[in-house]
Formats: sequence, structure tokens, C-alpha cells
Amino acid sequence: MSANLSTIDETMLVRVQRENFSIDQEIDRVRARSKRIGGIATFLGTARDRSRGRDVSGITFEHYEGMAQKRLREIRERALKDFDVIEVLILHRYGEIQIGENIVLIVVGAEHRAEAFRACKWCIDELKQITPIWKQEHTPEGDHWVEEHP
Repeated sequence: MSANLSTIDETMLVRVQRENFSIDQEIDRVRARSKRIGGIATFLGTARDRSRGRDVSGITFEHYEGMAQKRLREIRERALKDFDVIEVLILHRYGEIQIGENIVLIVVGAEHRAEAFRACKWCIDELKQITPIWKQEHTPEGDHWVEEHP
């Protein structure tokens, strides 16, 4: 593989974007990184219609441009170093998200499932804690910024 293609692939493995994404396409992106991958664990976060006892009609995500991407790259690099995994993809959307739409995707490829699952859980938990991405829920009572990260 040429260095140029590898660099393009690397930038595609950590993204913050407005557009929706194809789960199959993102899994294929990870699968293409190594023939040693025998297990792929995913976490997909979607917009739900209820939160903290309130109806939710939509969500808006805002992010600190540049810093959000930097934090996601750090999470990917730490997962690759601290877990026995081969590849990690982290993707988060921003802007207006409708109920039922995709928000965040973590894809972890490893030789075996156990490490893929452990790394995937760690990645989403870490993302919720350290990434400067903020969620505003739209409800009949008005808009509410969500501060806790369940």
C-alpha cells in the first residue's frame, strides 16, 4: 500500500462530520486494514425520543473544531496501544440529528472478540468523558443542554 493511500485511510479512521454514515462502509474500512482481524466489535449510538423522563423531538450536537478531532485521535491511539487490537475507527456527527438517526460509531478490529469488546467499551466511555462535543436536546418544554454522560 502506498504511503499516500495509508495517510488517507488514517484520516478516515477518526472523523467528526455533519453527514450520516454507512455502518457497512465503516466496518469495511476497518476490515480492509488487516487480514489478521478475526473479530469486530461495534458501538452505534442513535438519537432516541426520550431522555431523563422528557420527550425529545431532536438533538443538536456542537463541537470544538480541531480539539474534538484531536481528542478522538488520542482515544484511538491509546486504544491501539493499551488493548490487543489491530484497528480502531471513531466517528461522531455534529449538527441537527433527527430521532432514530446515527450519532456515533466505534468500530474495533482485533484477532479475538474479547479484546475488541473491551476496547470498544473503553473508547465510547472515554469519548463521553473527554471529547468536547456537546448535546442539546429539543423537548416540548424547550431546549436543554445535557451535561451528564451516561
